Amino acid sequence: MLDGAFLSHILLWLIGAMTLCATVFTIGALFSMGRTSYRKD
Repeated sequence: MLDGAFLSHILLWLIGAMTLCATVFTIGALFSMGRTSYRKD
């Protein structure tokens, strides 16, 4: 079951998931930083 193709497939999915999470968090952080300059608290 744990042959090379299976492990490379898992590694590719892991890298893809990490990239997706990093993209979402980066957009969220930039959006949050952009919103703080407009607040008048």
